[in-house]
Amino acid sequence: MTPGQENVEATLNRFAHFGVELGLERIEQLLNNLGNPHQQIPVLHVAGSNGKGSVCAYLSAVLTHAGYRVGRYTSPHLIDWCERICINEQPIAPTDLSQLLQRVIAAIEADRPSPTQFEVITAAAWLYFAECQVDIAVIEVGLGGRLDATNVCDRPLASIITSLSREHWQRLGPTLADIAREKAGILKPKCPAILADFPPDAEAVVRQRATDLDCPTYWMEPSRDLGDSWAEYTGAGVTPPGQSFSYPLKYLLPLPGAHQLANSALAITALQLLQSQGWAIDSTTIAEGIAKTRWFARLQWTTWQGRSLLIDGAHNPAGAIALRHYVDHSDKVRSPIQWVMGMLDNKDHADVLQALLRPGDRLYLVPVPDHASADLDMLTALALKICPDLVECRSCTTVLQGLQAAFQASEAESTKGTTVLCGSLYLIGDFFRTIQPPANA
Repeated sequence: MTPGQENVEATLNRFAHFGVELGLERIEQLLNNLGNPHQQIPVLHVAGSNGKGSVCAYLSAVLTHAGYRVGRYTSPHLIDWCERICINEQPIAPTDLSQLLQRVIAAIEADRPSPTQFEVITAAAWLYFAECQVDIAVIEVGLGGRLDATNVCDRPLASIITSLSREHWQRLGPTLADIAREKAGILKPKCPAILADFPPDAEAVVRQRATDLDCPTYWMEPSRDLGDSWAEYTGAGVTPPGQSFSYPLKYLLPLPGAHQLANSALAITALQLLQSQGWAIDSTTIAEGIAKTRWFARLQWTTWQGRSLLIDGAHNPAGAIALRHYVDHSDKVRSPIQWVMGMLDNKDHADVLQALLRPGDRLYLVPVPDHASADLDMLTALALKICPDLVECRSCTTVLQGLQAAFQASEAESTKGTTVLCGSLYLIGDFFRTIQPPANA
């Protein structure tokens, strides 16, 4: 970490003790004190449980390829805070972010409740994009939607909701319908809504919200898998009026996993909508832009000490299901699987383990550094209860120790398996920050 990055980290850590506190009053007051930069930027707003980061990556890559000046705000980061705020795929410089943060802090009124850490960095992103005069900003929701600090734009070009699953239920509500209600809070009156395929109870909530707000609604259908990483988008049922795209649209998917058929289709639908509003985007630009998309730590292959390693965040049950599907169907994966896994204490541990573990696998549980990590003894007992036919299940003190144990076990087998590092994006970030910088194999 450079001195500039350390300065940013120290500045933002001053607000860490305020924790996560949902609500819009603090961020709205802070942005008002900064001249309401969020009102100066055309916005695509993206919420969801899984896939929203990938959708943002597709949108940013295509719009950048189309020649626009594109802001992208995502969370969490892997290595440092600058990753969260990008223009045309390039992270903000640490010195620029440090200066922005000082201006944001100067705008905080002493006699009002302090903004949270996420609200401070979000305000800095809005200010940066406005002052850099981006043509469009792709904004990812942090947590939920309705009361998330990003939900201050009242006239987005489109609101996009990706797949929904039971996550952050402690804050968003115990049922999928409750969670859907919070995600649907990003929908705005008469503004287009681009929506994934949801379970029936969640779909009913989102559909009613869109109807109440008179949102033009586009229900996405996943693209078709053509094999060899090629996909085909037909636009069935979602084509905005006045579009001039060529169908079917065939494109190369750079991000692996069957779920990317849905994520990329959501992005293409949003891009179609922009084209119908006058943006200079055609089907060739979309295909070329998607092929350029990069998104680290999501089904990413890399090498570590000369060995092949699969990395994925897989921090909730839906992510774990997607990871297991990829492991079961990818030609690059060899059984048995050596899982090196760390999870936070507020996750649905049983559902994640149930989705991932199979008889014959090995599991090496590791702590997530500098975060509220789940108890390793508890996870070990739970894993053995869920999958008693694991060849090995034990805890390790560090991710480095877990990786070493996994590869040693694999090399001792006559049939070499695949080692997977997963369970938390914070764990992946620690791996990249302390052990190896991110790079595609």
